[in-house]
Amino acid sequence: MNKRRVIVYISGPYRGDIEENICKARQMSIEIWKAGYTVICPHLNTFHFEKDCTLPEKDYIMGDIEILRRVDIVFMLENWQKSEGANIEHEEAFRQGIPIVYNLEHLEAWYAAKPTVPI
Repeated sequence: MNKRRVIVYISGPYRGDIEENICKARQMSIEIWKAGYTVICPHLNTFHFEKDCTLPEKDYIMGDIEILRRVDIVFMLENWQKSEGANIEHEEAFRQGIPIVYNLEHLEAWYAAKPTVPI
């Protein structure tokens, strides 16, 4: 399987220091793209919607969950345990049987262990 065909979902804190958390999620997204994967980063998808959009926060979380259900693997950012939304995403990935990794080395090991399937 070509790495680009693997969709990685970034999960981690958004609230708190929003600028720093967006920056960390963006930086990891860049690293994962450089490693050859396709990345979905909800931090960037709803960038500053807390200021720019009037929907309740739970609507964004539920939208993110819908996206998460369609990915191949979930990448948990550092300190994800401190985030209510990331905990919900982690729980949903586990419930759906979606693989979860916690660093780039784990992602690469998961990919290396996948059986190859002709395209």
